[in-house]
Amino acid sequence: MRRVLMSVAVALLAVPAIVAAQDDAKAVADGGVKAPGWQGTADGGAAITTAKFATMGNGYHITTGPAATYWNPANKASGDYTVKATFNEPKFQNLNDHPHPYGIMIGGNDMGTPNATYFYCAVQGNGAFIARGMGPAPFQLNGRRAQPNPAIHSAAVGQPVSNEVAVSVKGDKVECSINGTVVGSYDKAMVVGAGKLKSTDGVYGLRSAHNTEVHVAGLTMTKN
Repeated sequence: MRRVLMSVAVALLAVPAIVAAQDDAKAVADGGVKAPGWQGTADGGAAITTAKFATMGNGYHITTGPAATYWNPANKASGDYTVKATFNEPKFQNLNDHPHPYGIMIGGNDMGTPNATYFYCAVQGNGAFIARGMGPAPFQLNGRRAQPNPAIHSAAVGQPVSNEVAVSVKGDKVECSINGTVVGSYDKAMVVGAGKLKSTDGVYGLRSAHNTEVHVAGLTMTKN
């Protein structure tokens, strides 16, 4: 019996290692930031050259690698505003075995440094979204797991899926909308403050989790 219990314990200890190995970021060939004026940073100290951000048509094509955040320092927003874009995943879960999110980043300050802070709302092709902040440490606005919403388009594995993501700053609220429906609304005090964002004023851009491929069209900022 003791030998059986020891065998079970060893097997259970091995499971997290197997899961982690399946979910490792896969470096992208010919990577780097190839869109003029744009910059990027990858999570976990990974080289940004192991993900790829490039212009394609009238938009941008992102292929990761490690999770990455991209911005153009000329793209700034302050006060009340909305940043939106349409995200087209050509083949849902093309580079991974479970859904990973991609979306809009706002409020970027000290980007490219260890002191960077920003907020992002990101959608998944299975009909769910996440809202997250990056400050001295990452923090969650809508829970640990992606939250489903009927407004979000979904697709079968290998099929195309498209969603419009918008992040708005309106008075004391930060809102995430997908396909024209507000799916998350947060008091600004939940987003800005000690241990969180420095401000909702700052650069805006794009965020994509690891092992994703997505085309981004119609990135715009308008004043509310």
